[in-house]
Amino acid sequence: MPYRVHRRTEENRDSATLCLQPVHEPLPTPRPGEFMMMYAFGIGEIAISVSGVPEPGGEAIHHTIRSVGAVSRALHGTAPGGVIGMRGPFGTGWTLPDAIGDDVVIVAGGVGLAPLRPVVLAALADRDSYGRVTLIAGARSREDFLFAHELADWSRSGVIEVHMTVDVPIQGWPGEVGFVTEPLRRTPMRPDRTTAFLCGPEGMMHNSAVELLRKGLPANKIQVSLERNMQCGVGWCGHCQLGPLLLCRDGPVVGYDVAEALLSVKEL
Repeated sequence: MPYRVHRRTEENRDSATLCLQPVHEPLPTPRPGEFMMMYAFGIGEIAISVSGVPEPGGEAIHHTIRSVGAVSRALHGTAPGGVIGMRGPFGTGWTLPDAIGDDVVIVAGGVGLAPLRPVVLAALADRDSYGRVTLIAGARSREDFLFAHELADWSRSGVIEVHMTVDVPIQGWPGEVGFVTEPLRRTPMRPDRTTAFLCGPEGMMHNSAVELLRKGLPANKIQVSLERNMQCGVGWCGHCQLGPLLLCRDGPVVGYDVAEALLSVKEL
């Protein structure tokens, strides 16, 4: 279905968020964690997770796209008024409603904050339903953070606890330096009353999950978003296979009780 770019927001030097509205009939509203297949006409199609929660009754879909290849570069550069092909939604989503009454820990690395932004927004919108909410976001440098203004607003509000950590500090950087596992290690946790959501490079998710397991969190209370080469979106082509999983159908969001054994096999 054709979707028109209503608004385009530069997030950093290589990422932009597109607010897309249907030209004709809208597709079903995606849930946080699900993805859409986005088509740049004449160039190709890629899978991109949603990065925003539509307002009640709204039809707009938000995607944050990092320019790393021919298709993502074309999508990333689409100006307001431009039209993109969309199909979906596909895959599994974050099960935030299952965490009601729990503390929530959200760990994001780099562009992994985009699929997790809807989790943060949903937790903020229903803040009284959750205990302590902690967001740990990591990036290469200060300039690489997505949603910098929102991160600052969330941090100032005090409604959730926000940790921002960078690999490469610069003069004047007020935040933390190092891997996301450092603030995660210091975060107080009630293992029987905590749900964790992780997205980013696989090494980051694995190391963060190991730290959570050390703290006593059960593996099935840790959710990760896995990525492979998704081409069809419906489990037909097999390109996104990870062991017994077809991630476009069985993922991208899976429990770490499922992902742990698969991520430990280098060949996968």
